[in-house]
Amino acid sequence: MIELGVNIDHVATLRQARRSYDPDPIWAAVEAHLGGADGITVHLREDRRHIQDDDVRRLRTHTQIKLNFEMAATAEMVAMACEIRPEMAMLVPEGRQEITTEGGLDVLGQAAALRPMVAKLRDAGITVSAFVDAQLPQIEAAHDLGIEVCEIHTGPYAQVFHEQGRDADRPAVQQEIQKIAKAGERICELGMRFNAGHALNYFNVQPIAALQGVRELHIGHAIVSRAVFVGMREAVREMKRLMREACCR
Repeated sequence: MIELGVNIDHVATLRQARRSYDPDPIWAAVEAHLGGADGITVHLREDRRHIQDDDVRRLRTHTQIKLNFEMAATAEMVAMACEIRPEMAMLVPEGRQEITTEGGLDVLGQAAALRPMVAKLRDAGITVSAFVDAQLPQIEAAHDLGIEVCEIHTGPYAQVFHEQGRDADRPAVQQEIQKIAKAGERICELGMRFNAGHALNYFNVQPIAALQGVRELHIGHAIVSRAVFVGMREAVREMKRLMREACCR
């Protein structure tokens, strides 16, 4: 059955806007768990714009579901991952000026630098994931490095879906879905786990959740935004229901 990882970064964004104590991302993680989340995702950025070091440590102690630690490929973040031992560490590109992650990691171009980091994380017993665009050379490079999971960047699909009037049957949208599907097929052929995420929401999630072989979707902003109005538990329940409906079909 397809799983949902809830990214709680933007709960911390709201807290950091006032440099306050509320809302607490750890409480958000608990509420997401009670709503049916299978995992919690956080991105500890170099500039600490939302999630802080202490948040990650408290999540490791207080959450009872798996933790996905998004991280830049740096020595600092590898050391943090090895300290807290999340179930999964996802290598992502990171830019100081970007509002959110803007594209997949160039695994192929950075293979030499990534290889020892991947080895160190795996030696620590951590499943290693890479956030990549739907490009076969990037997926094959990830496999060559011993990366066990590829999360396909769904941002381009989400953008086209929105531009085409939220109509999944439009040819341009179908083209983006097929790119992700082909990437997923290759991931599975190589014996890796096929995950997907970025810019997925309550309108566009079902065509991705319905893809053959997809194991997990990681969704944050849409769920946190819905939670402002209906609460975190209900926001997670709604997303999980949509995903399961699509998967069953």
